[in-house]
Amino acid sequence: MAAIWWIRRDFRLLDNPALVAAARAGNVIPVFIRDDLVDALGAAPKWRLGLGLEKLDQTLAERGGRVVYRSGDALSVLIDLADETGAREVHWNRLYDRGAIERDTAIKEALTTRGLAPTSHNGHLLFEPWSVKTKAGGMYKVYTPFWNAVREIAVAPPQKRAEVTWQADAPDQWPQSEDLAEWRLGAAMERGAQVVANHAHVGEMAALERLDRFTDERVNAYKERRDFPSVAATSGLSENLTYGEISPRTIWHAGQRAMEEGAQGAQHFLKELVWREFAYHLLFHEPDLPTQNHREGWDDFPWNTEDNRPDVVAWKQGRTGEPFVDAAMREMYVTGTMHNRARMIVASYLTKHLLTDWRIGRAWFEECLIDWDPASNALGWQWVAGCGPDAAPYFRIFNPEAQIGKFDPDHKYLNAWIAEGQDEPPASALSFFDAVPKQWNLSPRTPYPDRIILLKQGRERALSAYQTLRG
Repeated sequence: MAAIWWIRRDFRLLDNPALVAAARAGNVIPVFIRDDLVDALGAAPKWRLGLGLEKLDQTLAERGGRVVYRSGDALSVLIDLADETGAREVHWNRLYDRGAIERDTAIKEALTTRGLAPTSHNGHLLFEPWSVKTKAGGMYKVYTPFWNAVREIAVAPPQKRAEVTWQADAPDQWPQSEDLAEWRLGAAMERGAQVVANHAHVGEMAALERLDRFTDERVNAYKERRDFPSVAATSGLSENLTYGEISPRTIWHAGQRAMEEGAQGAQHFLKELVWREFAYHLLFHEPDLPTQNHREGWDDFPWNTEDNRPDVVAWKQGRTGEPFVDAAMREMYVTGTMHNRARMIVASYLTKHLLTDWRIGRAWFEECLIDWDPASNALGWQWVAGCGPDAAPYFRIFNPEAQIGKFDPDHKYLNAWIAEGQDEPPASALSFFDAVPKQWNLSPRTPYPDRIILLKQGRERALSAYQTLRG
């Protein structure tokens, strides 16, 4: 007997329910399918996906296995692969965005009709989005009640690595596979790939090492230090969670152990993990979360919707003249990620001071972040913009200048990413000019720009728009 493990965002061997189930059924055929949903990914996520697949393939090869690469309609690929190998079961770990749900539902029905046994598993979340309900039986729309509802729910321990037997022992007996390199998943990254590659932590072992380092060295002071972008205080695991190189259950139980051992910041770390769960809870119940305002009435907010306006271009290029905003955008181009405090600041600046539609920012992050996640990205932008779920009874506007005083008073973060004005800028700041598109025509010799808008002016304009909406 043989079983297909359809790899999607679960590039790991530890705590992988789909792989465990496939291994129990017989010889495992791992397959990754490049379909329309993969092709629709932004430049950075697609590039990073390719790196993750390459690392997973190496890991499997060390154990006698390999990844079969196929492109095209996922249903057709799975049917063909089952016919070629005699596989009777197909296993995958669930995803929760609308496109994946519609695809997977249709595939499950079609495979069942053909006499195959398709089974989906929960390997991406701690709690299934439909399993957490209010007392009235509905969905949660505010984070804190959601946290209170799940904090005492028992989370199953991570599964051990499956004892896997592969489809064949000799390379020429494996199903035919396309060449991952010929897919050119990183083509849209252009020269930026060489820069960001120095900062990516790819694969399951890298993820587990990150988790160990965090729980050993950082978790105790996490709550106090996590908002300071120049301090190595966070786990960095969002990159690995995105591609399933580590499971949320593995992280949860590591955080629980740290909390039991007295680590002061452990519970707050777990709350951040549950924020991701909350994002998926919303995405499942509100499939339009990435494109439609969560709150009623916000369709009338007078956001600008043109993404090629000079002020939006300046925001994208990290040249607004607002140092915290520009430093954050440059960090993203060099590392592929951005500190969470900085994400809030750049999002607030775009949606409030520049009065620009949050969907423009969401789409740009989707293009540029290697830790892009469909749920967290949508929730984050809506929360900052003011149209998302938030219990705060006011219109939040982050002041980038004041944020420097609170979270980067010695300008270590600014100096790390803004080269202009420094006699000897660090390599991190100079790397920005190597990472961005050549057509931007930027160099360290380019003068740093003046502010494109005064903070007071932008704030007053945003507040006026909000008052009009309320009126």
